[in-house]
Amino acid sequence: MWSVILVCLTRLSFLIGLLIGSVSIGLHADDATPKVVNSRGFQVFSYEGTDREYLLHLPKDLPKKAPLVVFLHGYHGDARDYAEMGMSRVADAKKFAVVYPQGLPDRRRVPHWNARLKLSTVDDIGFLKALVASLQKKHGLDAKRTFVSGVSNGGFMSYTMVSEHPEHFRAAASIIGTMSGETWRKREQMKSVPILQISGLSDKIVPVDGSMSPAGGWGGAPDQKTIVKFFKKLNQTQTEEVVELSARTTAYRYRGGVNGAEVWLYEVKDWGHRVPRAKEMGVHSVDLVWDFFSRY
Repeated sequence: MWSVILVCLTRLSFLIGLLIGSVSIGLHADDATPKVVNSRGFQVFSYEGTDREYLLHLPKDLPKKAPLVVFLHGYHGDARDYAEMGMSRVADAKKFAVVYPQGLPDRRRVPHWNARLKLSTVDDIGFLKALVASLQKKHGLDAKRTFVSGVSNGGFMSYTMVSEHPEHFRAAASIIGTMSGETWRKREQMKSVPILQISGLSDKIVPVDGSMSPAGGWGGAPDQKTIVKFFKKLNQTQTEEVVELSARTTAYRYRGGVNGAEVWLYEVKDWGHRVPRAKEMGVHSVDLVWDFFSRY
């Protein structure tokens, strides 16, 4: 039930957000030569015997040791849509690389990210690690400034990657996502890491009160405030800043953490499972994500 709803609403709300709100090119870690672009417009590489797809955006005159942002689509998503969301525009202005990987179908044949879910046995964790290692090597990108962000299911995966592999990902930004139940249950092994969370307070698909069904492994994490409190403690933040960015958006920024690690929570009133626009937040989501990442 939850999976079906998530499929429909995530896809619909994302496309609506693109219309009213607002590529190019994987590799196995040992394969330094991308294959020819396939019929879907992606470059492909072999990971564990499976051809995986991605789009890579490299701005002109990209400096050596530039940062890399991994931007993940939502459940039922298509990386080609998310490449049009605006992150490439920000990359051109701020000079960082962006990769838009494509998820594989789960048991329902829905493109997804396996954020320790129960929908497939796909090793997306290993895939993303291999992908970024290859891109860092091939394009001279900064392994110490590689970040992960995503929408909905992509936000779930962002938490999983930075929770389990902070040595590969410097910080994470989740847009209308949260932690999967399994990632939350493994939280005690986590290390200090900067976190940005953007949530709609009226989201019925990924509710901020933590009431998402555990079916498929989605739910199981607590409410958003409890998750933020956990990261505040983990990062040992010292100060709190509360800013009313607009009539509908409140920003909570917790600063002064270990190695400068901060925790940011942006809450949008009367907003559901859609990517918030600049009209609602006072800033475009992708600009906010880079503003956060650029601090590290």
